[in-house]
Amino acid sequence: MDNLNGAKPHFVLVPLLAQGHMIPMVDMARLLASRGATVSFVTTPVNAARIKPVIDGASDAGLPIRFVEFKLPCEEAGVPEGCESFDLLPSVDFYKPLFEAIIMLREPLKLYLEQAKPRASCMVTDYCNWWTSEVARELNIARLVFHGPSCFYLLSSRNIHRSKVYERVADEHECVVVPGLPQRIEITRAQAPGWLADWKEMQGRVMEAEEAAAGVLINTFQELESEHIALYIESTKKMVLPIGPLSLYNKDAKSKATRGDKPSVEEHQILRWLDSMGPRSVLFVSFGSLVKMRPLQLIEVGCALEASGRPFVWVIKEAEKCAEVEKWMSEGFEERTRARSLVITGWAPQVVILSHRAVGGFMTHCGWNSILEAISSGVPMITWPHFADQFLNERLVVEVLRIGVGVGIKIPVFHPEEDRVEVERGAIESAIASLMDGGEEGDERRTRARELGEKACKAMAEGGSSYGNMTLLIQFAMEQAHNGIAD
Repeated sequence: MDNLNGAKPHFVLVPLLAQGHMIPMVDMARLLASRGATVSFVTTPVNAARIKPVIDGASDAGLPIRFVEFKLPCEEAGVPEGCESFDLLPSVDFYKPLFEAIIMLREPLKLYLEQAKPRASCMVTDYCNWWTSEVARELNIARLVFHGPSCFYLLSSRNIHRSKVYERVADEHECVVVPGLPQRIEITRAQAPGWLADWKEMQGRVMEAEEAAAGVLINTFQELESEHIALYIESTKKMVLPIGPLSLYNKDAKSKATRGDKPSVEEHQILRWLDSMGPRSVLFVSFGSLVKMRPLQLIEVGCALEASGRPFVWVIKEAEKCAEVEKWMSEGFEERTRARSLVITGWAPQVVILSHRAVGGFMTHCGWNSILEAISSGVPMITWPHFADQFLNERLVVEVLRIGVGVGIKIPVFHPEEDRVEVERGAIESAIASLMDGGEEGDERRTRARELGEKACKAMAEGGSSYGNMTLLIQFAMEQAHNGIAD
């Protein structure tokens, strides 16, 4: 714990209500509190219930974190009651209403900040929560933006937007070169249209709020993206602090297992199964909290896993395991793969699994949290992007860092209406063989992944780059208090 002389900083963290956005900010809250800062973490009743073990653990450890629960106005915004996170919504039709419900938290947040003791030194808010910029300005509180995605994605998106490169191509599937990068990276408008591209007004507000922010925090580390971080700082002219991988705050098995939600299978059962497998022999397959595969594609994945002959852990969402999938699994798949498979329906403790010595590869949707967790464990990846930042993250993993193999997906798929196969079993099986075997190329890929994992751990340890940046963050907040912006 840091010895904080003088005013003790009070951080107020306002995440977006989405699992991939909340999880790293919960880690940030605990990390700040462990270093002596007071933290208020804004959430809602349903989301607080999902992270109850984390809340209880913070309380037991005596960490100065207040989990502040605001009632989300679901009914007023037209959101189904209890659907307080994007992964809980029954369809994408409710995405915009949920955003509108979150914006309605403006007044409760302002009231909390007006009454908070000690007064907030600094707000750290998800970049999507543009409305917090207005609150910060009205109450004269310094505001920092937190970005969950990679700096490579942030820089690429910024350069694409500013150069208007997409305006020079008529076909959304035509490749363009991303301007201003150290490497030649090609992408299509369909693969990387820009977050919130369909909601121009909101996109504009998000960008304005970021320009007004005092600085930017990114869940990455200097040694992973040094060139891109330098270019991003040059472009934004802001204080930019890489403070990750935040997942590495979780060092013991219990804290790893309780990140995000209650696991569907007990941690000790998973560990016992993994303990029975050889080192680096298991492929872990999981596609995040939002991606929902249709039955035909899910079955195609299962067929490829069976044909690969390798041990695997496969996470299937409750919403994916329909009667058709269950029928297919019961008609031989379960029996034929029983000796080498662990199928988890629901939420899985991903960091627990990735950090186990038996795991040698990870098939992922390329969400940045998942990529960072794999990198932190030194695990190479099979990349299967679907939407948002994921295609650019794939380019970073496969083409820049060279620690991944793509399945060959070209067309983004968010929530497919049709039950069709986007990637056939042969391509999936080929990617598995390339990653898990791969000869000399595979050995080099595994070596690079392992070296990055070691660098990630050093970055978060005392004396490391991210540790130092967290110190700078705490000093920044203390200066706000000292200068009278906070009491």
